[in-house]
Amino acid sequence: MKKVRITQIKSGIKQPERQKRTLKALGITKMNRPVEVEATPQINGMIKAISHLLKVEEI
Repeated sequence: MKKVRITQIKSGIKQPERQKRTLKALGITKMNRPVEVEATPQINGMIKAISHLLKVEEI
């Protein structure tokens, strides 16, 4: 399965609690620190939900 590199580029401070929990579920802990995850349908749905906070690159 292909992998994606996710980087948080915008702060989650003023975002709803649900979006903050989605960031945590993706394993993102700090700004500008990339995380590599497999591109499953569940992960793709989470990325789509908070795409305004993220930069996504296919590996």
